[in-house]
Amino acid sequence: MPGQNPSATLRSAERATGVALLDALVALVGRRHVIAPDEDQEPYLVDWRGRYHGRAAAVVKPADTAEVAATVRLCAEHGASIVPQGGNTGMCGAATPDASGQAVVIRMDRLNRVRAVSPLANSITVEAGCILQTIQEAAAGVDRLFPLSLGAEGSCQIGGNIATNAGGTAVLRYGPTRELVLGLEVVLPDGSVLDRLHGLRKNASGYDLKQMFIGSEGTLGLITAASLKLFPRPRVSALAMVALPEIEAALELMARLRGVVGDRLASLEAMSRGQIEVIARHVPDVAIPFALESPWYLLIELTDTLAATDLRTPLEEVLGAALEEGLVADAVIAESGAQAEALWKIRHSVSEGSKRAGYVVSHDSVVPLENQARFAREVERRILDAAPEARVVMHGHIGDGNIHVLGILDAARYPDAAAAAPVAARINAAVDDVTAELGGVISAEHGIGQSNRARLGRVTPPAEIALMRALKSLLDPAGMMNPGKVLPPA
Repeated sequence: MPGQNPSATLRSAERATGVALLDALVALVGRRHVIAPDEDQEPYLVDWRGRYHGRAAAVVKPADTAEVAATVRLCAEHGASIVPQGGNTGMCGAATPDASGQAVVIRMDRLNRVRAVSPLANSITVEAGCILQTIQEAAAGVDRLFPLSLGAEGSCQIGGNIATNAGGTAVLRYGPTRELVLGLEVVLPDGSVLDRLHGLRKNASGYDLKQMFIGSEGTLGLITAASLKLFPRPRVSALAMVALPEIEAALELMARLRGVVGDRLASLEAMSRGQIEVIARHVPDVAIPFALESPWYLLIELTDTLAATDLRTPLEEVLGAALEEGLVADAVIAESGAQAEALWKIRHSVSEGSKRAGYVVSHDSVVPLENQARFAREVERRILDAAPEARVVMHGHIGDGNIHVLGILDAARYPDAAAAAPVAARINAAVDDVTAELGGVISAEHGIGQSNRARLGRVTPPAEIALMRALKSLLDPAGMMNPGKVLPPA
């Protein structure tokens, strides 16, 4: 109409499109499974750390793969983008929509079935919304082990674990999530379904398509189910926590233990003294078995599938010799399952304790194993040079090159991302520079999400970024799948 405000016309058209999409989604999955913008969407619009807050045209909870595919097609028809969301426990904001309000958040909670378990094939087929702990329990129910284990296992979902290629505390023996996936079912951006759930251990029939989606953080497709590897369940274990005079001692212990017990060495988890001090202060129900006088502490776990295997003796012998040589300052060996759980609780409390301690600038760097000790020393020095107001603490997985470096800032002085941005930029640059110099990459297991896009662009060779963009353009030409995540800003 003559004289009509173009902006008002556009807003009116957007509202009409939003209403039509909501109506279509309600017709598809039912009213109780669609949360409209004027309803309580808040839990789905903010990330676990409270760093990112967005808006959504709708939050939808499909019941099965067919409903997910139909939801994707509806979003494509109405020009809405899609943000897949599992347990929303990620560290980098990958499951949080932007502020435009144009995205549909697809929650996977109702896709929570264990479809099949095969003790013979050592495999389990599950839907993407299955809680990680549920999968662990289903495996235990047939006397098997699903080894992926991390602090959020009681609430994170396997689809998100796969989409971020989660690592956890058992990578040393079993590898990251990528190595645990036999097959995937994925809804593609056009709403078609790629079904590669065969679960075969051997398959040389062309490209291994599942690998495109593992670690892609929902930017190429939406994982709806997975076939996963199971393993014989450990029958016996031995766990110790040791105090170390220097980080190099952890690597020497690893070499000695592998020489004695081989692949029975299941986990090696390091924590700096500062990290444990943060836990002791901010997670009061955690018991610390040492006076914190050493700069590093290490959890060591040995496991075996033969119940008669004596793991304690070789552990005691290795640690005894290390104590005599000064390689280890002190050691505690768990005498019961309850004591072992208490020691593991220290490690699993790092995220909670650090979050309570202040504004956290966290890193997920991984470097070649030969450079792991050098990385820990050099990165602390450079952070303190660049940001002396930061408290530097570390924890990580000795043996796979991944140490999480945290710069904790006073929350009163740096209450949010905007206030912390200048200091965070200096800390990030210091960490990234050391990581690149030592032949590493910036993300080992947490992913890129929103947090690390610019950093990825800064330290990744241009040819790799170009190939990532080409793959994204091929599979998702409309850019509707989890926009604003992973790829660096253009």
